[in-house]
This record gives sequence, structure tokens and C-alpha cells, in this order.
Amino acid sequence: MTTKPKARKFRIRRNGQGAPAAAAPDTQAPSQSAETAQANAPQRPASVTPRHPQAPQQPQRPTERPQTAQAPQGAEAQGQVSSPAQVSAEQQIDEIRREGLTGRQLRMARRVAQKHGLAPTSDFDAVRLLRAQGVDPFQRSTMLELVVPQNGNGDGGAGVPATTPDGHANLPQTVQARGNTLPSTEMAPADRRAQEVMEIQRDIARRRRRKMLLLLTRLAAFVFLPTFLAGWYFFNIATPMYSTKSEFLILQADSQGGSGLGGLLSGTQFATNQDSIAVQSYLQSQDAMQRLERDIGFASHFSQDHIDPIQRLDNDASSDDAYGVFKKNVKIGYDPTEGVIRMEVIAADPKTSVQFSEHLIAYAEERVDQLSRRKREDQMREASKNLEQAKAERRAAQQKLVELQEGTLLDPEGEIANIRSLIGSVEMQLQEKELALATQMNNVRPNQARVDALRTEIRLLKQDLDKQNARLNEASTGDSSLAAKTARIQMAKADLATADLFLQSALQNEKQTELEASRQVRYLTTSVKPVEPDDPAYPRAFENTILALLIFSGIYLMVSLTASILREQVSS
Repeated sequence: MTTKPKARKFRIRRNGQGAPAAAAPDTQAPSQSAETAQANAPQRPASVTPRHPQAPQQPQRPTERPQTAQAPQGAEAQGQVSSPAQVSAEQQIDEIRREGLTGRQLRMARRVAQKHGLAPTSDFDAVRLLRAQGVDPFQRSTMLELVVPQNGNGDGGAGVPATTPDGHANLPQTVQARGNTLPSTEMAPADRRAQEVMEIQRDIARRRRRKMLLLLTRLAAFVFLPTFLAGWYFFNIATPMYSTKSEFLILQADSQGGSGLGGLLSGTQFATNQDSIAVQSYLQSQDAMQRLERDIGFASHFSQDHIDPIQRLDNDASSDDAYGVFKKNVKIGYDPTEGVIRMEVIAADPKTSVQFSEHLIAYAEERVDQLSRRKREDQMREASKNLEQAKAERRAAQQKLVELQEGTLLDPEGEIANIRSLIGSVEMQLQEKELALATQMNNVRPNQARVDALRTEIRLLKQDLDKQNARLNEASTGDSSLAAKTARIQMAKADLATADLFLQSALQNEKQTELEASRQVRYLTTSVKPVEPDDPAYPRAFENTILALLIFSGIYLMVSLTASILREQVSS
């Protein structure tokens, strides 16, 4: 490869003492080959430290200058002209720099140049030297290609042949065996780093596969296998169960009138809320189960041999075990917004399921009647007791009044009034006679006979007046006087009037209580009657299997998280 310089360039160099070297004209031909120029150019030793590829590349001064390059002494300032080979090398470096090589490629070129025994002044110079020898600096080479003969034939620098005898580029040569013929185990840093990264990635992938295998094993043991067993039981072993549903509600008797909050709530589901809750509790109690067992044999039905062992009740099972089966197969719910009690009875036979439902509804109806009957009886008993007491009190008051009236005048007050009226009449007559006597006495010649008659009448009237006053006093004073008897009779009459009021109130209270009792009557109405089912409702195989999967997955997840947290706490 030859390059013709376009213009002669002169570069001034200084000698080792700092004086400028004399410029020597270029006496070589422009058509000189790059190989000759490379051979004539001063060689750098291999121990020269390369600069960073990103730093500005400046040619370094050789430790020893060739004897041919020394400038003549004695000149004060003489210049030295660069040779065409140097100018051509700089142009090639500029072209390589314009190729836009990366830092990794430049570092690779320097390492390859050092392995070939070259002494480049920069990374770009290493690329140029390698290309001049016919070596691709960016091609990964094997370790066998880096083994070179140690003879000096065709020495291209540091014992490395630049070309073969026939003029071709340097290629791998056959090397005679000298002692150890094994290839070198040393690798380039980039290859070693890539191999380590590859080993790390393989180790990570191997660990990931092992952990995934362990995870699948745990899931299969703790989730999938139990779910499979549960599904196999639900689909193949579980006994089909028949469900009978019914609905009933408790109503209150229609009430006429009513006031206050009771009148507002009457006729709604809130009026029978407590009764509905009481009935629901009774139907779910052990008392209802025992009564159902006595009537139609609840426990014996679930102890049959055709029922699977999980749902079967043992023959010698206790009452508590039977009650557990009862609560599992008799489901009762109460909706307070609608006031409806919904009941579902499950049995192994559809007819038996209907019988269980009918008997439980009959038990609920009896319980409702007992609750309302006792309340009505208590209220009516209290009202009747009050009425009887009021009657007895009135009878006693009336008997006392009769006894007082039998021991004295029929009307003592009237007798006293008659005496007082008689006294008043006598006093008026006495006053008239006294006025007539005074008139006769005022005459000059009074009529003696008239005067005597008037005086006699006055005396008789006074005697009568004293007698009547004595009667009145005798009737007003003492225990046996008419006044005392009158007072006792009036008190007896007042007690009788009070007893009459109490009796009237008791009668009214009894009527009101009877009306309230009639309004408090409860009725159990069956809105949905139990109907014999055709197909079994349980077990729900698919839904139960999915539910089992979710349950086992949740348990496994909780245990795994707990174990992970504990392991992290212990390790930290």
C-alpha cells in the first residue's frame, strides 16, 4: 500500500538538549511502499505504556533516537522535515480516527498488537499496524492463532513474522513440538468475563429450575393432591342429599285503633320480630331435634348404611352428635326486613325431607300459640282479679250503708230538717203574738180578754219552741243523735260511690284487656309449603372442589408467608 503525499510537510523537532534539530529534506521517493516506510520508521519498545483510547493521541518520543535521525550540531535553530512514510502514517491514522471506532474496539486492537509483538504509539496506530500486517484487529481469535514460532524468519517485530515466505499475510503456522505442546489456558479478560457471566447465568437458571421444581412439588403435595382427593370424594363417594325449602311468617291479629308507637308498629314485621326470633331459636334447639327424633326418628334416618361414612351418624352416637348433624342438615334463616323465616331441610330421601319440614313447621306453630296464649292469659287473669276485688269492695260498702239505715230513721237528715222548719214556724207565730200583745197594750183601754188570750198563746208558743229546740239538740249531740247517724250514713254512701267507681273502672279495664289480648294473637302462616324434590341438591361437586382448592391454596400461602418471615427474622 503506497500513499503519495500531496504536499511536503516540515516538522521541527528538538534534540535531547532542547535545541531544534536541523530540517532535512525528504530525499526518498514518493512512491516508496508502506512496508519500507514502516521498516525505516523508528520502532517503539514493547514496554511502552499505551495511553487511554479517549485521550488525544500524540506520538511519543522514543527512548533512543536512531543515529540517522540526529541533526547536525552547531546550528542555532535548524528544522527537520518529516519523511513521506511518516506523513502517510499520519494520514492513515486520521482516516482510522474518522471511522468512528468504539473504545472497546480500540482497546482490543491494542491488546492484539501487543500479542503480535508490535509497539504502537496509540490505539489508532495499533489498528494501522495490524492492518499493515494483514491482521483483523476486531476478529476474535482462538488461543491457537496466538501461538507463533520463536524463530526470526521474516521478523516483523519482537520475533513475529510479518509475512510468509511467499508474501502472503501472517497466518497460523505449524509449530514444531518443543516440550509442552498443550495450548495456553490463559484467556483474554473480556473472554474470561463473558465466561464468568455465562456461568453465573447458568447457575441462576439452574437454581431457578430447582426452586420451581420444589415449588411445584410442594403445591402438588399440599394443594393439588388434597384438592384431587376432595373432588374425588364429592364426585364419586358422597351420598346425594335432597333439600326441601319452605318459608313461613308470623302475623299479628288485626287491631282496631291503637295509639302511640304500638299503633304505628302494629301490622308490620317489627311487631312480631321477637316472636320470629324466638321461633327460629326453638327450631334450631336441641329440644326440637329430640322431639323430631321421638316423632319420626331423625337420628335413625342418618344412621342408614347407604349413607357415606363422612355424612353417616353412628348407631351408638350421643345426643350431641345427633344435634351436630341436625344443625348441619336443618338450616333456618330469618330476614328482619321482610319478617320471613326461611327453612331448608336436607335428608337422604325426598319424602323424609318433606316429613321433617312439615313436623318442624307444626312445632313452630305450637310454639307461637303457646307464646301468645300465655301472654293473653296473664293479662286476662290480672284484669279479672281487679274486677272481683272491686265488686267485693262495693258489696261491703253497700252492706254497711244498709246496716246504718236499719238502726235509725230512714232519713235522719229529713227529720232534722222538719224539726228546724217547725222551730222556724213556731218562732214566726210567737213573734206575731208578741206584736199583737204589744199593740193591745198600747191602747188606752186594752181588751183584757184579748190581752190574756195573747199572753196565753205566747206562753204556749214558747213552751213549744223550747220543746222543738230540745229535740234538735238531742238529735245533734251524742253518739246516738240524728246528726251522728247522718254523718255515718253519708260516709257509707261516699264509700259506696267510690266502690261503684272502682267497679266501673275494673269492668272497663277487663273489656280493654280482652280487646288487647285479642289483638295480641299470633298466627303462623306458611307462605311456601314444602314440596318433595326430584333431584338431589347436594353435594355440589364442582363448587365444593373449587372451594377446597381455594381453602388449601390460602392455607399454603399463609404458611409459606409465615415461614418466609420467620426465616428472614432469624437470618437477620
